[in-house]
Amino acid sequence: MKPHVAAAAAALALASFAAPAAAQDAAAGEKVFKRCAACHAVGEGAANKAGPELNGLIGRKVAGLDGYAYSAALKTYGEGKTWDEATLDQFLADPRGAAPGNKMAFAGLKKDDERKGVIAYLAQFDAGGAKK
Repeated sequence: MKPHVAAAAAALALASFAAPAAAQDAAAGEKVFKRCAACHAVGEGAANKAGPELNGLIGRKVAGLDGYAYSAALKTYGEGKTWDEATLDQFLADPRGAAPGNKMAFAGLKKDDERKGVIAYLAQFDAGGAKK
């Protein structure tokens, strides 16, 4: 087999494993997100509750949703930050430790796989609440 054909075949094989894993992570994350749903909404028609709605969260400025009154602590934590997978993972592990004094009364998700799943679940939604 020619080298470029072998490389393309290897990339296709890896992609076939990655897509189902991401879907599995998102499906598991949807179940974990039920713990968050008392304060946060996501999807079509989502609105702010005690916490902001989370549509289009990945790529959004931290404490940057118009119309939600963020705590001073979260605004300080968010200075110059955008929600990406690494920032969200760190925050979800320990919200109070990440941004001491913030309004979020959630102790955090201690298990890596739970955080990974919730992040994959949230990443599915664009700013309007439609699944990508």
